[in-house]
Amino acid sequence: MQKLNELLKSNAYPGRGIITGKSADGANAVAAYFIMGRSENSRNRVFKENGEGIKTAAFDEAKMSDPSLVIYNAVRVMGSKLVITNGDQTDTICALMDRQQTFEQALRTREYEPDAPNFTPRISGILHFAESNFNYALSILKKDGESCLRYNFAYNNPAAGFGRFIHTYKFDSEPLPSFEGEPVAVEIKGSIDEFTDSIWNALNAENKVSLWTRFIDLETGNYESRIVNKHGN
Repeated sequence: MQKLNELLKSNAYPGRGIITGKSADGANAVAAYFIMGRSENSRNRVFKENGEGIKTAAFDEAKMSDPSLVIYNAVRVMGSKLVITNGDQTDTICALMDRQQTFEQALRTREYEPDAPNFTPRISGILHFAESNFNYALSILKKDGESCLRYNFAYNNPAAGFGRFIHTYKFDSEPLPSFEGEPVAVEIKGSIDEFTDSIWNALNAENKVSLWTRFIDLETGNYESRIVNKHGN
């Protein structure tokens, strides 16, 4: 198990990242999503609340040159499920799960992003809540030659103070190399504000754009969320 803030400090450009797990006191499910950017188009974004979820939005509409891969619903709630992704596959997952398909089945209809030469992976997460507990799954779709590799990871009975972290890029390079391996086991410590501050302060100051975090009380279903935007906060 690794320290999340140390992982982030050691990587100037992990890209977009999803963290899921359970708080150290065992009382809350924990979720987080962050975005980073190197281009003006990618950096010109903020997170905004959208119902029980969040969406990305342009900070300055006049500077948004191409919204196709950067504007999307990042987090949505479907009854007892919380869906988090780095693209418009959020809506695909919700639409197909509403038709009784699974998270994995829904993602079989999608592939990596068509942003050559990087071909950014699509990363997705889902939390299922039931009877004062939860389980979660993470997915990554990435390019391999002319194929799309599809990896799914499911985690039952999450342990307190423990989570998993998946992100789009291994490190900053040209072109950007895709994340490899299993989602990283990480510590989850502190209150929601301590958790949020730890992530935001560890992200590269030049490249970070926005961060969302949520703690969901496993007994009541009530939640607290935080949004931090480089622009507009």
